[in-house]
Amino acid sequence: MQDQLIRIGELPPGLLMTVLGVVMLLDAIPLVGVLVPGDVAVLAVVGVSRPAAGAGAYAAVVAGCLAGWSVTFLVGRLFGDRMRHSRLGSWIGEARWAAAEGVLRRGGGRMVLVAPFLPVFNALLPLAAGGLRMSYRRFLASATLGAALWAGLYVLLGSLGRALGGLLPGESFAMIGTMTVGLLLGGLALLTTRRRLRAVTTAG
Repeated sequence: MQDQLIRIGELPPGLLMTVLGVVMLLDAIPLVGVLVPGDVAVLAVVGVSRPAAGAGAYAAVVAGCLAGWSVTFLVGRLFGDRMRHSRLGSWIGEARWAAAEGVLRRGGGRMVLVAPFLPVFNALLPLAAGGLRMSYRRFLASATLGAALWAGLYVLLGSLGRALGGLLPGESFAMIGTMTVGLLLGGLALLTTRRRLRAVTTAG
């Protein structure tokens, strides 16, 4: 893993941010997103990059998320019902699909806003929003704010992890410290968000 992180850090900054944006786009696609660890990708890129690259990573994450969610929203708008009853829909699961529609009906744009913090649902909610004929303008406004908050959190966690990891002796320990601290803090943030989401949905 250490050698892979070093190779990532040696990529040209423009290429590195482009790759990060593509990873975030894939992270927003149902089923594919489960296989693409977007949070780990952000922490890795921020951890091995120079401090000044944080702004570029932030922009790449926001752009990649919005591009992926917009495509997923459009697919849901055009093929949502047909896809729901297809083999792909069976892989996603009717229970997850119904849950996504349920939270959208109760919470609307608020649920799109917190979607980036919810693994699996971050890709499914845009699909359901398109199927429910939510206004794209409303969807995009909530998705942009959600992506901005998620990107800001993970870029901050990656920067903090890099700073704390830098206190450890040796370059390899610094990289491992960056990933460990970032993932631990990210896990705490996700746990808090899920508890708040549960309170919102049960109250609805």
